[in-house]
Amino acid sequence: MRTGAVITGTGWAVTGFTGVADLLTPGSAAGVAFDPDRDITGRGLRHKDRASRLALGAAERALRASGLLGADLGAAAVVVSSNFGNLDTVCDFVDTIGVGTVTEISPIRVPHMSSNVTACWVALAHGLRGPNLTLCSGTPSGLDAVAWARTLIAAGRTDIVVVVGVEPDTAPVARLHKETGADRWLDGAVALVVESADHAEARGAVVQAAIRGYGRSTDPDSAIAAALAGSSTEIGLRLGTGSAAPSRAGSEDGPQLCAGSAALSPAGSEDGPKLGAGSAAPSRVGTGGGPRFGAGTTAANLRTLDLTALLGRCSGALGVLQCAVGAEYLAGQPQSELGVLAVAGGPDDEGEAGATAAVLLEKPGVATESGDDRAC
Repeated sequence: MRTGAVITGTGWAVTGFTGVADLLTPGSAAGVAFDPDRDITGRGLRHKDRASRLALGAAERALRASGLLGADLGAAAVVVSSNFGNLDTVCDFVDTIGVGTVTEISPIRVPHMSSNVTACWVALAHGLRGPNLTLCSGTPSGLDAVAWARTLIAAGRTDIVVVVGVEPDTAPVARLHKETGADRWLDGAVALVVESADHAEARGAVVQAAIRGYGRSTDPDSAIAAALAGSSTEIGLRLGTGSAAPSRAGSEDGPQLCAGSAALSPAGSEDGPKLGAGSAAPSRVGTGGGPRFGAGTTAANLRTLDLTALLGRCSGALGVLQCAVGAEYLAGQPQSELGVLAVAGGPDDEGEAGATAAVLLEKPGVATESGDDRAC
């Protein structure tokens, strides 16, 4: 079984933003913001649904960033996370049949109704003939997709996985969001190139982040505990939303989880990752400790980031967006021990009662307590 999955490239196709730096430090990025009317047009795109066009734009940018665009990628895999995906195509077909008959549907367009169509277009565009799947498991779906990429690598199915999180702003999608009380939602896609550590090293790739831990549960605390198990990494950035996110630091009791989460425990214990001297953090289930802040970080300056505050609802794309931001953050950190904790889902998130997923990212070369990566 192979071990070690790393992120070697990110691609960005989010309306109104130039790239990941816009989210880490709003207003700091230079360049031209992504415009779908300008940037996802051209030959071969006209008759594809919006989600697929956005995903193709992000995937191409990620492959270029990783140095793999145009390479022989025959065994590479594709994992797409999207809860709304090609909903506009499905609704269009239903409307056509409703006022006419099935004979008015072109057989050539029937495959476009498959929920896996976006992953298929990405694979066809770049010759990726490995495993090909789409996840639509609610808000945690994006982190689930990243975990699936790591699992495919660990199982020896492939050395390269293109992971895409995409949610389009179309009329049917807008209607569903409005019916559940939302006033803003994502229109865009982000892609990651995930490779086995050995493959990335062999080709001399620049590694941005290592995918170390993953957890999924019905509550944030249990998911976080599973993601952090076996790691002593200090958390430099926490990404979350809704019930899965701590409030901004600076309160009397330090950073907190939202209602329904576990009580906070002071850091400094010998067990597990900690937040740093004098800090408070969500305790890990079954231990006396919690995630550690990075060196010199206190409860007053812990970096937490809720991407939905900038982008609106991100649904299935959230976790992939979080990992792209986390990889960018780690690539710019001189301290090798810092990590990023990404958490998506939780009670009441986007009107769902479902689950929570968590992923731990670390700087390349940081070993876990067992000296190796853990498979999902």
